[in-house]
Amino acid sequence: MTDLEAMNLANQCAQAMLTRDAASQAMGMHLLAAAPGCAHVSMSVRADMIQGHGTCHGGYLFALADSAFALACNSYNDATVGLGCSIDYVAPARLGDTLSAECREQSRAGRTGNYDVRITNQLGQLIALFHGKSYKVRGTVLAQETPNE
Repeated sequence: MTDLEAMNLANQCAQAMLTRDAASQAMGMHLLAAAPGCAHVSMSVRADMIQGHGTCHGGYLFALADSAFALACNSYNDATVGLGCSIDYVAPARLGDTLSAECREQSRAGRTGNYDVRITNQLGQLIALFHGKSYKVRGTVLAQETPNE
């Protein structure tokens, strides 16, 4: 597969995954870029995402990172799920912030992979660090064509 074909496949997989992802859509997430083993997703912090201390609820930060992770680890058209994830909250995100989650593959072999996500705000300030481990299951992200289609 050429680099261009791999990039096109990653973009097709990311678009397909995000189209089927009602949760990410409801949170206002947008795909900024996708490449093999990588994804870049954004989300604006809305009033309904603010917790009792006046900052963005950590669950929304986790969801943003998890969505970028999902798009990155499914970028090869192999159906892949999260095996485990962790997050470190570094700084608060505030109402009106535009958050960016950039996921990069660190390793991928056999059925597992390791991915790191950095969440930053519109000023480039680090908000959170996320690590996810993926597990390849049966199937593909994109529908397979049959000879009669």
